Amino acid sequence: MSATVPSPLDPLALAAELEQVRARFAAIVSNTPGLVYQFVLHADGQVSFPYLSDGCQALLGLTTAELHAAPQRFLDLILPDDRQSYLDAMRASAAAQWSWNWEGRIWVDAWKDVKWINLRSTPHTLADGAVRWDGIMTNITDSKLEQLEVRHSRARLAELSAHTDRVKEQERTRIAREIHDELGGNLTAIKMAVAMLAARLEHGAAVPALRDKTDYVDQLVDRTIEAIHRISLDLRPPLLDLGLVAALEWQAREFARQTGIPTSFSANAREIGLDTDQATALFRIAQEALTNIAKHAHATKVSVRLAKLRHYVSLKISDNGAGIAAADRNKPASFGLRGMAERARALGGTLTLSHASGGGTVVAIKIKQEMTPGTAQDSLMPPAAGATIAEENISAAK
Repeated sequence: MSATVPSPLDPLALAAELEQVRARFAAIVSNTPGLVYQFVLHADGQVSFPYLSDGCQALLGLTTAELHAAPQRFLDLILPDDRQSYLDAMRASAAAQWSWNWEGRIWVDAWKDVKWINLRSTPHTLADGAVRWDGIMTNITDSKLEQLEVRHSRARLAELSAHTDRVKEQERTRIAREIHDELGGNLTAIKMAVAMLAARLEHGAAVPALRDKTDYVDQLVDRTIEAIHRISLDLRPPLLDLGLVAALEWQAREFARQTGIPTSFSANAREIGLDTDQATALFRIAQEALTNIAKHAHATKVSVRLAKLRHYVSLKISDNGAGIAAADRNKPASFGLRGMAERARALGGTLTLSHASGGGTVVAIKIKQEMTPGTAQDSLMPPAAGATIAEENISAAK
């Protein structure tokens, strides 16, 4: 029995099938927004575009024939400020054989206009050592301009927020001083007058009810003076004028006294080197973090650590409480966390939340700081004698 030899494929059928594939490809390309292309980087450094779709002229202002004849003209379209990033991305994609994803600006001479384009392509190494990318270029000008506008809007909002915080702190300072100086002075004078009146009543035949009323007024003045002192401290602690270290140390003690939670404070230098606005903003972040701990953490121990390092100032506030869930960070009404993050961003820094070892939360703020002479080794050398505020447990007053 002889074997059956398969008949050769019909060339006409193959040609028809190939034509169908080409038609489908052409239909897909014609309905694809942008420019479908093949780009080759040859071993000698020369470039070429083996394939360019009909979207070439609409996107680049050059016909396919012009770009085929002079493929280097594409690089010339890219603005000088973006050209190096284009070349770097191309070389990185060729070396690592990963996708080439780049966006930048081109000058379209046909319309005297700048466009933002994005190219995405996949590399293939050829037998002769060349690299060919198959991909697509698209016009992203509208979306890019929207992104830039959003970014500029956010920057303007951040500037406005920072300005509002500065104005608010200035107003707090003014009100606190007026309350302390004006009301405090008046109440002191009233107390002295009440004391003189009480002394005269002691030596005269005063009605007992009148003496009781005098004692009541004297106690009322004392309570009012205490309230004024407390309100002034809440508005702006005078210790802020002595520096951030003194203010945070006082705040840690106050927090422990008010909440009964043992709190420790440490700093690696007495002078942190921040200006008044920066120190105040960092102090307010610490206040907000401690307030959150008191309200939500159910902690039994809190730690506040301030450090001046080589290039930045670091503040870490840790607790051993219940921690914070990821969902809580994105709650619509979580203005405390947003305010802390916004203050840190206005200072040119970052705020991060993380889980503490053993449970609880760590709030870490880093603020970049220009290195000044004599501080290059801050993070390597121990502080000078007397420059360290020892960490201590600040227990609540009994």
